[in-house]
Amino acid sequence: MDMIQIVVLGLIASLLYIIVKEFNGPFGFFIILVTGIVIFLAIIKQIGVIFQLIQTLGQRAAIDGMYIETILKIIGIAYITELGASMTKDAGLSAVASKIELAGKIFILLMAIPIITAVIESILNFLPLTN
Repeated sequence: MDMIQIVVLGLIASLLYIIVKEFNGPFGFFIILVTGIVIFLAIIKQIGVIFQLIQTLGQRAAIDGMYIETILKIIGIAYITELGASMTKDAGLSAVASKIELAGKIFILLMAIPIITAVIESILNFLPLTN
């Protein structure tokens, strides 16, 4: 599915949602949910290509695999969090969406701790020791 098809699918789903929400609100949300899932499944292959490219670049740059894996997990958490928060906002539950976003930020911070630690240790190795 290319970008034009995704945009057309999104526009059709939006129009259907506008029409259906007046008569059956929960079914309208179901249309948006299914559309979001279909679009996500359509782009999952492209996401895999991007992840493969990042891994290849990391190997060529001789970066520890743990760091590349952590970066890929952080990217995944960010996208999943955005998808979940957007769907929840579409359902009219902004408070829940903000909690999903907060949880995503906390998980990203937790995943980033080893990278932050390595950066700080590298900086400290460059600084002269004073006694």
